[in-house]
Amino acid sequence: MSDAPPKNRSGLLLRIAVIAVIAYAAGFVIFAATLPHSPARVKGADGIVALTGGGARLDTAVALFERGVGKRLLITGVYSATTKHDLKRIAHGGPRFDCCADLGFEAESTHGNAAEAARWARIHHYRRLVVVTSSYHMPRSLAEFSAEMPDVTLEPYPVEPDGIDLKSWWHDPRAAALLQAEYAKYLASLVLTRFDHAGALDRNAARGEPRRES
Repeated sequence: MSDAPPKNRSGLLLRIAVIAVIAYAAGFVIFAATLPHSPARVKGADGIVALTGGGARLDTAVALFERGVGKRLLITGVYSATTKHDLKRIAHGGPRFDCCADLGFEAESTHGNAAEAARWARIHHYRRLVVVTSSYHMPRSLAEFSAEMPDVTLEPYPVEPDGIDLKSWWHDPRAAALLQAEYAKYLASLVLTRFDHAGALDRNAARGEPRRES
């Protein structure tokens, strides 16, 4: 049986490329249209996890915590030279911040944020967490957090970034570029977390542990 002619192979590759581009573009539009913009009312949370990356995130998380939401607050991804006193001043923390706010210095990425938060949740035996981050960053954060702690309920509390309108992103080149970059990272995160999960299942099987699918 002879191989397909080069012209036919080129046509097939072109069709595959066109389909891939259309699928990517459609996925991007759905991603942008379904971003969470309005935080749900928080009920019965054990703790709050705030991801660094913008002052609005910290202000929102600390204000939520000072209103009595959660037992403890974790700020993950803090710069190593930053002190708790610095963050209290920047984010307008109060009495609850003094006693019950924890700083995580190890995370350097969203994956690191998720791992740091998972360790914190295990230490305190928390089963329901509020996740505070920017609206465009929330899908990737939830994907990473869910992979690290599948038995923990996550409540998204999205924060709108300052100076950019993500709801009308097609009118703003900066917003479109931001969402495009985040969408690519989100897709990569889905793939990597899936591979990590499969690898963990294989390692458990090698140790004779039961294979549990998520």
